Amino acid sequence: MTESLSNDRLTAWRAYIEASQRLLTRLEDDLRDTSGLSLADYHVLVLLSEAPGQRLRMGELAGRLVFSPSRLTYQISSMQRRGLVARQPCPQDGRGSEAVLTAAGLLALREAAPHHLHSVRMHLMDDLDDAEIAFLTRIFTRLGQRLHGTASPAHSDR
Repeated sequence: MTESLSNDRLTAWRAYIEASQRLLTRLEDDLRDTSGLSLADYHVLVLLSEAPGQRLRMGELAGRLVFSPSRLTYQISSMQRRGLVARQPCPQDGRGSEAVLTAAGLLALREAAPHHLHSVRMHLMDDLDDAEIAFLTRIFTRLGQRLHGTASPAHSDR
């Protein structure tokens, strides 16, 4: 049987779940209201805009987004219908395909970015001091590495 959480840990868990869900909902609503993009759309556009040649293999993109292959296919198909991305065969490997940022996708990202940044600042960042930002960065970097399987053994039992 699994040991239950202490009251302090249970309180922390519930505060995290409720606040993170409210934050994501607020950011999603703000982004949709100002740009018509979802957070998933925005994240795809950001990743493609930062990639060499503004293109990524579908498998790599799925991994970066933490999406299943079928979820990524659905996401890219939706964005392709709206002209934000294109799907093209991989030049190095004809079996694979890549998501490619279109001019319309880049424009949508550039128009959405200032509004999204304002929302992120207003709903999260501007309420935190530098020490809290550093603490959150350490926590979520370590957690992300552990969940991705890249944490060093010294951090795996923390």
